[in-house]
Amino acid sequence: MKDVKEILAEKGCDLWSISPKAMVFDALKLMAEKKIGALMVMNDKEKVEGILTERDYARKVMLFGKSSKETAVSEIMTPADKMYTVKPSTTVEECMVLMTAKHIRHLPVCDGEKFSGLISIGDVVKAIISEKNALIEQLSNYIGGKYM
Repeated sequence: MKDVKEILAEKGCDLWSISPKAMVFDALKLMAEKKIGALMVMNDKEKVEGILTERDYARKVMLFGKSSKETAVSEIMTPADKMYTVKPSTTVEECMVLMTAKHIRHLPVCDGEKFSGLISIGDVVKAIISEKNALIEQLSNYIGGKYM
């Protein structure tokens, strides 16, 4: 069973973040440029203040007619004390259960107080499919007599 640490090792640990003082427009530009759906919001001391997702934008800016060029990230982000997080040792299946139950697409990975990465629902699904494919191959080889 894979864990979060293995997912981060496979995908690489590019950590993209933005300041809580930045404008939402700048966050959206960065997400589009990096082809990601969420950014960690970190202060000048590299402390996690929250997370900003595409859903935050859709639900807190667009729906209320705010301007992304005039709205600070801190106004719409999910604050750190309301974020769901996982540890590097959390299993892929535990992540899937949490994401499904809480209807979230991104999970910050924290090792104690230290932020170490961000995984998405896509990362979790990819890991689960990979595990299932490996199991299918092993069973096919066993049935086909490869191990005899």
